Amino acid sequence: MKKLLLVAATTGYQTQAFAEAARRLGVHLTLATDRCHVLDNPWGDGAIPVRFDDPEGSTHALEHFDAVAAVGDRPAYLAALAAARHGVPFHPPDAVAASRNKFLARDRFRAGGLPVPHYFLAPTADGPDPPSVRAPYPCVLKALGLSASRGVIRAGNPAEFRAAFRRIQAILAAPDIARFRDPADHQILVEEFIPGREFAIEGLMTRGEFHALAVFDKPDPLDGPFFEETIYITPSSEPDSVQQAILETVRTAARSLGLWHGPVHAEVRVNSQGVWMLEAAARPIGGLCARALRFSGAMPLEELILRHALGDPVIPARLEPGASGVMMIPIPREGIYRGCSGIEAAATHAEVFITAKEGQHFLPLPEGHSYLGFLFARAENSSEVEHQLRTANSLLQFDFAAALQIMNANAANPETLKNTPILNDAGS
Repeated sequence: MKKLLLVAATTGYQTQAFAEAARRLGVHLTLATDRCHVLDNPWGDGAIPVRFDDPEGSTHALEHFDAVAAVGDRPAYLAALAAARHGVPFHPPDAVAASRNKFLARDRFRAGGLPVPHYFLAPTADGPDPPSVRAPYPCVLKALGLSASRGVIRAGNPAEFRAAFRRIQAILAAPDIARFRDPADHQILVEEFIPGREFAIEGLMTRGEFHALAVFDKPDPLDGPFFEETIYITPSSEPDSVQQAILETVRTAARSLGLWHGPVHAEVRVNSQGVWMLEAAARPIGGLCARALRFSGAMPLEELILRHALGDPVIPARLEPGASGVMMIPIPREGIYRGCSGIEAAATHAEVFITAKEGQHFLPLPEGHSYLGFLFARAENSSEVEHQLRTANSLLQFDFAAALQIMNANAANPETLKNTPILNDAGS
């Protein structure tokens, strides 16, 4: 039986999907996660504890395996180190490191001949005031090592720049980020704002060759000041000429980064000047979003990735007929999640997965880095998929209590939690 290593965060939505795919394939899967190393097998799954803040040291805990897969940016880097150590095909560590550092990625895109906006690094300041810089307005400030639009803010003038800089600086000081202490966490990328329509691309690198799996339209405008993603729909409604230009740009970007073998998730913007790369990550699409993709024989993306890692011939992979899409249910504002109504009505239009847990504290972007849940729809065409997703979302009502209110109630008397006023917010 072949052995496959899956590197994933303990909170990753996709971990179970990969485990199920491994069982279908008859593969022995070993999970490596960033759980507490002091506890003895707390989940009963025999997972190996690793530390994403010490990826080089963690590779010594990983025994020989025949293939490797990863969920998330930090897990992908550890997987790359482990693959290189054991001679298993995957992306090179240097390429993975560049793909998750927005400044290094920009440098490599430019060296590869791709158009890039004016950009520079602004070191985070020790005091309350950001460094004196000459920024092109409008511009976008980005925390170098974060993903899912966390720590990404548009600024239109110097006052907005200063406010955005301080806000990102505070995000980088959050415990879940500060503990990694990566050099990227101490710098902020500033780049000229790129107008245009945004697209996501899912693909695979096979020994240096890029193969596209899907092109997603993002029908909602993403113009700032924050960049919360909501709807992805495939196949794209763009003309073939536009889609081919997108794929050629992603192919060049992946090669420029040095990505070699494994999944690629890319984001681009398209305007009258052409296709502009935003990122090309060495990982699959995140969260539950992969459920929007089904290949011939109802094969999920996770199984396709494992087959590819094991050396099975999966290219060309074909999506099932029709259109499909996902909506990442946005967080309207900060609060303590108390529940959701309207699920049965919404389920007549789309599959509904509420991943929020009662009592969970949510923050919207740019501080937040999660969603309330996911909606999935399938139909004959993309416009019908979009209609079903928006209709389903409009029927959901999310109940929140103000975070400060809950904390004060708990401190005074836990019983007062039952009488805390509820603030009703519908998804948007």
